[in-house]
Amino acid sequence: MLKEPATRPVSVDFPFKTTLSLEPLIAYWQSRENDPNPGLASLARSISEQVAAAPWCRGPIPELSALECSCDLVETLMMAVFPPASFPFDISGAVPPFQRVSFYQTPRFAEVLLNSSKLVKQPLNFDARTMDIYMARMVYQLILQKIYGVRLPLQDTIIFTIPDYNIGSYRHYGVGYNSAFVDVRVIGEKPDLTAEQIEHLSHNLHRADLWQELLPPAKFEMEGFNILHLVDVTEQEILSELKYDLLERDVLQASDRLEQIQEKLRVLFGRPFLQLGIAAYDEKKKAFVDFGRKINHSFLTKQLNNQDASSGFRRLYNQLLQDRQPVVISDVEKADLPEDLRQQILSLGIRSTILALLPYGDDTVGLLELGSPNAGDLDEFSIEKVNDFVPLFAVAVKRNAEEIQTRIQAIIKEKFTAIHPTMEWRFTDAARNLLEKVEDGNRNAEMEAIVFHEVYPLHGASDIRGSSMARNEAIQGDLIEHLTLANKVLKKASEHQQLPILDELKFYVSKNLKRLRQGILTGDEVSIFESLRTQVEPLFEYLGNNTPELRPVIAKYWSNIDAELGIVYKRRKAFEESVMLLNDTVSDYLDEEEEKAQQMFPHYFQRFKTDGVEHNIFVGASLVEDKPFDLVFLKNLRLWQLLVTVEIARRTAALQSRLAVPLETTQLILIHGQPLSIRFRQDERQFDVDGAYNIRYEIIKKRIDKATVLGTGERLTQPGYIALVYAQTREAAEYMEYIDYLQDREMLEPEVEELELEELQGAKGLLALRVKVRL
Repeated sequence: MLKEPATRPVSVDFPFKTTLSLEPLIAYWQSRENDPNPGLASLARSISEQVAAAPWCRGPIPELSALECSCDLVETLMMAVFPPASFPFDISGAVPPFQRVSFYQTPRFAEVLLNSSKLVKQPLNFDARTMDIYMARMVYQLILQKIYGVRLPLQDTIIFTIPDYNIGSYRHYGVGYNSAFVDVRVIGEKPDLTAEQIEHLSHNLHRADLWQELLPPAKFEMEGFNILHLVDVTEQEILSELKYDLLERDVLQASDRLEQIQEKLRVLFGRPFLQLGIAAYDEKKKAFVDFGRKINHSFLTKQLNNQDASSGFRRLYNQLLQDRQPVVISDVEKADLPEDLRQQILSLGIRSTILALLPYGDDTVGLLELGSPNAGDLDEFSIEKVNDFVPLFAVAVKRNAEEIQTRIQAIIKEKFTAIHPTMEWRFTDAARNLLEKVEDGNRNAEMEAIVFHEVYPLHGASDIRGSSMARNEAIQGDLIEHLTLANKVLKKASEHQQLPILDELKFYVSKNLKRLRQGILTGDEVSIFESLRTQVEPLFEYLGNNTPELRPVIAKYWSNIDAELGIVYKRRKAFEESVMLLNDTVSDYLDEEEEKAQQMFPHYFQRFKTDGVEHNIFVGASLVEDKPFDLVFLKNLRLWQLLVTVEIARRTAALQSRLAVPLETTQLILIHGQPLSIRFRQDERQFDVDGAYNIRYEIIKKRIDKATVLGTGERLTQPGYIALVYAQTREAAEYMEYIDYLQDREMLEPEVEELELEELQGAKGLLALRVKVRL
């Protein structure tokens, strides 16, 4: 006979006194004695008569054994809560208020939640202390509701994880605590609560100290019983857990994590020996690949790596690709399978299996494998569950592939620089090779050399003529105005105050003004600005605060100073805006046309902005991964470059009316007919030409913008013209054909100058063509 105490012992985490009582249930039946439903009213009166004859059931019930001795009356009373029709499937039980022993329950409740002594099993996901804390919160909310008439939002449903010894695993149940038959009794004087205090409590549900202070547990007692109702939520919980598991980083990079996921699928299917396999698929390589660090989670595909394309598995996989539906084999021995595949699967101890593609958009990122040693464990009825979690695995496999690619890209960024899309394949291969060496244990592995041989260079430049002189003139003008404004303030101040420092500063300002009008020197901008900021302007603040007559002239000084830079910034601003407009016009057009040129044939392209815009192009067979190269593409790019240069000359000339500072551009193309090699320099994170002979090309490229015509000293590059520099006559012949074509289209003027250039340092015998653009 059960001898559990009916009054819950007081603990620190659950400080309330609770007493088992049937009074709330008896009151319910008494309220139904005059019910409009005659049958219910008759039953209620009959029950009231039985209660009147059983005084043991009134008031507190000190021992549960009293209920067991009068089980017929208890059964009758409980009909209000446990309809007999619900017994076969309902998971419900009655417990003394917030206690862990059941005095009445359905068979399923006893099977799921009770041990042999009718005590509630300890859930796997809660310890006793956590349960006490949770139930104490429920009691506080019940006190607010029944004593103070305040109903707070319900806490989240409790999820119990309960062992299921029938399948050797566990299941998840949502647990609802129904307190309709629990009365709250106030002991002594009821504690007063203001509206502000109630509001404060509602926002601090987890502050046990606050609740105990405002609602002392000794002031309340719970009488009656709770109804616990359980709902099996295993499937929802498992899918939710899988979602979070599979979204974690590196979840597919460790075997122990996959075993945890496998265990959850065993619970979901109720199959304690279920086996999970995942194979990643690389669409580009058309092959199954590892998840990184040589990890392969597949139990099937890894056994078939050496089989040819006609193997049974390949045919089965092709069927999967074609049908896009999971393949279910409930009994491998009896299924219609290629014999080699049947024997392969049976040798793995698999008798029933499901194979499902892992789709991500239009791509296939992998294959999901489920297997069981028992025939019939997996069948067509399992497909619905499989379809629920296949997208989760697909996202995890896709993310794993992206993380590996991210690591590869991290190596590229660390070892290289921003990579042009045309060359990215070569850097990716090098980074992947390095990653494999490192993961194989070679921590000192170095990146292999990145060299592209037999590539043809094209170089062009749109330079702003006289930009350095115009910049200096702008700086000089702003400094003169700045000093002049400061000098006016100092002179005006001398009229009102006799301070030696004023005379010294006027001398400094006048001296610099005189020198600046003769020309600007390197360092003048910094030194003069620093002197004004640290010596002159602090004095202006003092003068403005103490001499009202100076405030207008000081205000005028500050009104001419740029608020962000702290300097007069008018001529420099006009110059920089003009340079920016020219550079942006050239760059935007060049980028726009470059996208079209890439469609002709992929090539390496880079451009630089300074006082003008330069661009370099390299094209050749070694730069592209899987596309044949022909010299016709080189000729096409050369003509494209000349066309673009003509249009740049036209567009920059058309900007003259919009420029605050009149600036002109010059156009230059360097012709180099021989292929060369380029190598990525890891220390400088950029490409350089490779080999001593090819260095001459770089030397010429850096110096020709200053080239002059032999015998005249005239600059080669002139506004409105295109200059084409070359070293060999045959190189010019090809371009003469392009020039002739553009002259026919009335894009270039008829005359072409053939010029010899003055000797440059490191470059002799250079020639040039110069032709005027028809603007």
